[in-house]
Amino acid sequence: MEKLQPFHLAIPVHNLEQNRTFYRDILGCSEGRSADHWVDFNFFGHQLVIHYKETQKEEAISNPVDGKDVPVPHFGVVLAWQQWLDFAERLKQHKIKFVIEPYIRFEGEVGEQATLFFKDPSGNALEFKAFKNIDQLFAK
Repeated sequence: MEKLQPFHLAIPVHNLEQNRTFYRDILGCSEGRSADHWVDFNFFGHQLVIHYKETQKEEAISNPVDGKDVPVPHFGVVLAWQQWLDFAERLKQHKIKFVIEPYIRFEGEVGEQATLFFKDPSGNALEFKAFKNIDQLFAK
């Protein structure tokens, strides 16, 4: 299997400093380059860039998965199981309001995974998950 390459994702935020603090201090992402209207972060080994954009009202969309309303769009990272447990605890300590509380999805089935959803201060939805068996990441 090839070594995974980092992805690059740029997202809009309506308050650069508030989101800078969130990604750096709450999620623990180290900051890279920045300018007046954007900031780079090391997002678990990937390049995430927050770009300032004025607030716009957007329609909330979700799809049902495992009996929960999953926000669409969303992004995040697949963590190792213990890393996910530690991360979920970190979010709880920071009193993050979850869209979907941490739980085990598809328990006992192919693709069993721990998952949680929350939003950043600009309303961007994030999902962090961990697979009981990482070899089932793409299993049907």
